[in-house]
Amino acid sequence: MLFLYAFLASTVVFDFNEESNMRNWRVVDDVVMGGRSAGTFGLNPEGHAVFEGTVSLENNGGFSSVRYAGERIMVEDHTKVVIRLKGDGKKYQFRVKANNRDYYSYIRSFTTTGDWQNVEIPLGEMYPSWRGRRLDMDNFSHEYFEEMRFLIGNKKAEDFKLLIDKIELR
Repeated sequence: MLFLYAFLASTVVFDFNEESNMRNWRVVDDVVMGGRSAGTFGLNPEGHAVFEGTVSLENNGGFSSVRYAGERIMVEDHTKVVIRLKGDGKKYQFRVKANNRDYYSYIRSFTTTGDWQNVEIPLGEMYPSWRGRRLDMDNFSHEYFEEMRFLIGNKKAEDFKLLIDKIELR
C-alpha cells in the first residue's frame, strides 16, 4: 500500500499565492536578440501569477517567455507536470532544461481554452529543441531539471495573457 501511495503522490513545484516569492522568475523576451516583444510577470490580487504582454515580429522578433531558475527540481518519482492555468485561447510552450547551462530545452506545446484547466505534460514526451528546431536527441529522461519556462511564439504579432495557479509533479 505504501508503494501505491508513493506512486500517486504529487509534489508541488510552485503554488502561486499572495505571498509567493517571485525572485527566481524572470521575463526573457526577444529583445535579447534585437526584437520588440514585451512581457511582464507578477501576481494579481487573487494570488495567481500573470504572464502577459505583446509579441512583436519587428526586428526579427517573435517570442516572450518567463523562466524559473532556482533550485534543482527532482522528478525521478514522477511522470508528468500538471499545471493549473487559465489562458486566452492561444498556444504556449512549457519548457525545461535539465541543466541550466544547456543550450537547448525540452519542450511541449499546449493550447489554452479561456477557462481554468489542468494541463498535463508527460515528461517523457518533452522533446529537445533549440531556436525552434527539434534536435536529433532522446526525449527528456533525466532525474531532475534546473529551469522551467513558459513561452509564447506563434509566428504572429499578438497580445497574450496567461494566469498560472499551480505547477506540480505527478
